[in-house]
Amino acid sequence: MLTISDKKALREQLVEWHQVGDSVALVPTMGNLHKGHMSLVQLAAEQAERVVVTVFVNPTQFGPGEDFSDYPRTPEKDERQLKRAGVDVLYMPTVDDIYPLGIENTTRIIVPGLSETLDGEHRPGHFDGVSSVVLRLFNIVMPNIAIFGQKDYQQLVILRRMAEDLHLPVKILAGKTFREDSGLAMSSRNQYLADAELELAPVLYQALCAAREQLLEGGADVGAIEAAGIDMLRQAGFEPDYFSVRRAADLVPVDKAGGNLVILAAAMLGKARLIDNLIVET
Repeated sequence: MLTISDKKALREQLVEWHQVGDSVALVPTMGNLHKGHMSLVQLAAEQAERVVVTVFVNPTQFGPGEDFSDYPRTPEKDERQLKRAGVDVLYMPTVDDIYPLGIENTTRIIVPGLSETLDGEHRPGHFDGVSSVVLRLFNIVMPNIAIFGQKDYQQLVILRRMAEDLHLPVKILAGKTFREDSGLAMSSRNQYLADAELELAPVLYQALCAAREQLLEGGADVGAIEAAGIDMLRQAGFEPDYFSVRRAADLVPVDKAGGNLVILAAAMLGKARLIDNLIVET
């Protein structure tokens, strides 16, 4: 495995692969890798001859007062895991490599509508930062395929919309959400949870499962299902941002069950902000 921090050196390697017709899969991460990330790496290896993994904690997707400085960083451990997994290149760029004109002067990519609801409403500007860094990574790596986790479902929808709208020659695939035995979705931010909070955290997944069962049983009152989810989280000690049933394809709110839906939730538990979702095919 090559570990590269300079985009010029990365491009020189990529040109060699493209010249011989090798397809390239990209797995963008912010590091502190867990089993969920590694499942995305495995999916990438199944889809392409070459796999590039990026580790970059992107400053433009963190808002004021968020955990950019405290976000867990484990570069040596990440490198060992990726090497064992047979990754071809680990790209660990500097901020200057990604944003050569500086953070304040950077060109931003905005996907309107989708970026302003749900997490976008509670974290203004977050998805602008995500779209902006992912487009840069696409331009640097020139992948045929890019792999993202389904846990960040809104992000997945936004990036697919961006790729379609900007005619990007990259296929975006989703890797399934990996969970602890308790049902809690794996996340780097789970490290913020105290022991007692770790015992409570699976309630988020339980609330989603309860809502899914109601939808599958023909529960037509979506508003009541959402309210019940919020109430379940509050009673467990969470501070919910939202618990919402949306159309899976484009996150449009729905009034009644029907078609392909997604239930999305975000809530604070102690110092950790947890997000999760479930797809429902009614």
